[in-house]
Amino acid sequence: MTLRAELIRYSHRLADQGFVAAYDGNLSARLRNDSILITASGLNKGEIDWNTVVEVSASGKASASAAKPSAEVLMHLAIYRSRPDVHAVVHAHPPYATAFAAAGIELPANVLPEVIVGLGKISLAPYATPSTDEVGKSLEPFTGECDAVLLANHGAVTCGSSIRDAYFKMEKLEHYARIIFLARQLGGEKRLNADQLKLLAAVSEKSYGKKLKIEP
Repeated sequence: MTLRAELIRYSHRLADQGFVAAYDGNLSARLRNDSILITASGLNKGEIDWNTVVEVSASGKASASAAKPSAEVLMHLAIYRSRPDVHAVVHAHPPYATAFAAAGIELPANVLPEVIVGLGKISLAPYATPSTDEVGKSLEPFTGECDAVLLANHGAVTCGSSIRDAYFKMEKLEHYARIIFLARQLGGEKRLNADQLKLLAAVSEKSYGKKLKIEP
C-alpha cells in the first residue's frame, strides 16, 4: 500500500470511529524528501480521496493541486521539525480525550500498563489559536518526550513511526480517556506505585525495547 493510500485509509477510519465531526481533524505523513502528505482542508475525513491528499514542502509550500492543505499544516510541520523520528501525525477531536482537554485536566500517566508502555506520558498543552503557528509553539515543550498530547480547549494530537502507529495511538488515547472518565464515576482510578512501575519498566525494556520515563 502506498503512503497516500494508507493516509486515506486511516483518514476514513478516524471518521468511522467518531473521532472527528464535520470538517474536523487532519492527518499527515512524512515523505523521504522531508516534504509531507496532508489531508485537504474543508472536507470530512471520510471523504478524503487520492486527489484531496496534498503534498507540502518542509517550508510549507503546497504542490500544484486543486485541493488546499489543512489549515493545521503549521502544527504538523512544527512536530516534524522537532522529532526526526516521527513519520506521521494525527490530529483529532475524540470526545473523551477532548473533554479532558476542554476541562483542562491532564490524564494520569501511571494507571494502565498498556497505556504506560504504548503512549508513555500524556501532556496537556496550553490553549493556542487553531490554524496558527501558536499551536506548534504551544507543543514545543511536550513533543520532545510525548507521542500523545491533549490540546487545551481544542483536541488531541498523536505522532508515530507510521500513519498506522500514529492513528492507533489516537485510538488508545481515546479509549484510555474513556476508562479514566468511567473510573472517576466509581470513586477514582488507582495508580501504580514505584515498585510496580519499576517492574513494568524492566518488562518494557526486555520485551519491547522501550525505556519508560513514568514516575509514580
